[in-house]
Amino acid sequence: MKLFISRLIAVILLVVPGLLACFGFLRMKNEVFDYFSQFGNDAITPDFHWLSFLLGLIMFAIGVGFIGGWIFFRDRKRNYVAPRFKPKRPRPPKPSTNK
Repeated sequence: MKLFISRLIAVILLVVPGLLACFGFLRMKNEVFDYFSQFGNDAITPDFHWLSFLLGLIMFAIGVGFIGGWIFFRDRKRNYVAPRFKPKRPRPPKPSTNK
C-alpha cells in the first residue's frame, strides 16, 4: 500500500504542472486568436491583452520547466544522460612537494 501511495503522489506531482502548462498554453493561444479575430470587426480597434498573455507564458514556462527538470534529474540519476550532463567528480588533491 505504501508503494501505491508514493506512486500516486508522484503522478499528482507531474499532473499538476502538466495542467498548469496546458492552461498557460491555452491562455496564450486564446489571446492571440482574440487579437486576430478583432481585425474582422470594423466597429472596434484591435487591442492585445499583454497581461493575460504574459501570465499564460509564465504558467507554461513553470509547468514545462518543472516536468523537464523532473525528467532530466531522473535520467541523470539512472545514468541516461550524455557525458557533459553527468555530475562532475571532484579532483583528487595534488601531492605537496614540500618536505
